Amino acid sequence: MRIGFALPNIGPVATPEAVIAVAERAEQLGYDSLWTIERLLYPVKLQRPYPVTADGSLPEVYKHALDPLEALTFAAARTTKIALGTSVLDIPYYNPVMLARRLTTLDFLSKGRVRVGLGLGWNKDRWMPQVGTSASAARWQMNSCRSSKPFGLPTPLNFTGKFYQAPESYIGPKPVQKPPPPIYMGAFVPRALKRLATYADGWNPVGMPLDGMAQMFDSIKQLAKEAGRDPSRIELVIRAHPEIADKPLGKERSLFSGSVDQIKEDIAGCRNIGAHEIHFDPTFMKGGQALDRWLAVMEQMRKLV
Repeated sequence: MRIGFALPNIGPVATPEAVIAVAERAEQLGYDSLWTIERLLYPVKLQRPYPVTADGSLPEVYKHALDPLEALTFAAARTTKIALGTSVLDIPYYNPVMLARRLTTLDFLSKGRVRVGLGLGWNKDRWMPQVGTSASAARWQMNSCRSSKPFGLPTPLNFTGKFYQAPESYIGPKPVQKPPPPIYMGAFVPRALKRLATYADGWNPVGMPLDGMAQMFDSIKQLAKEAGRDPSRIELVIRAHPEIADKPLGKERSLFSGSVDQIKEDIAGCRNIGAHEIHFDPTFMKGGQALDRWLAVMEQMRKLV
């Protein structure tokens, strides 16, 4: 099972110095991957409460957010081997051909290290910058991520769809990776899970109990089989938000929270349900917005896998 860690692109910890320090140290420690997340708007008034906080407000750290692809490109210039992933890009923001070029450029400059996590976003506030973008357009874009093969664009490209058209054109360079960079989806509802099983290379869940993940991953593999795909090729890539306690927590604790030994047990549980990778994100943990704490947690987690 692979292990990854978050690149600090959210909150006060997201500085040039921190991105460099985390990227270089992660590669030294033998981590397999670095990951960024997508945050753009911090709405003054949410149209839907944030499901994680008690009062439904967004965390303050979201007011400072580096672009996930630019942050990875910055890290790519300071590393040589570690994979570079997004968990996840909110697809309603992007024109698919422009996104394909940005991702391909990153894959080209990093010499084949890109992994692409995609999602729709949980709140329609996130769709506001894209004039004319709707839920149906977003779903079409997600669908097109495989059907139009944006990371291995044909030469010449010629695509006509309901929401986007591309005239017959040449576009390059091509991705270094063969096959093209893997696509992981953050998906939880039935329609999204079916798209994942039909088009994606893996599932990127977060914030779920172990039993729930196991059941949903089994469902995804069954859907992949029904779509004529080999279910064994679908990867489970888990994003973990650790919360390290000084002493063990009770049975009601959430996954990846508690003592170091309890978190180690959770990692073993993920391995047992067939996880291919876990990447840890300390953005929201106590003290996580301090670089020293970020690096210390990275050292701790590396010893557990």
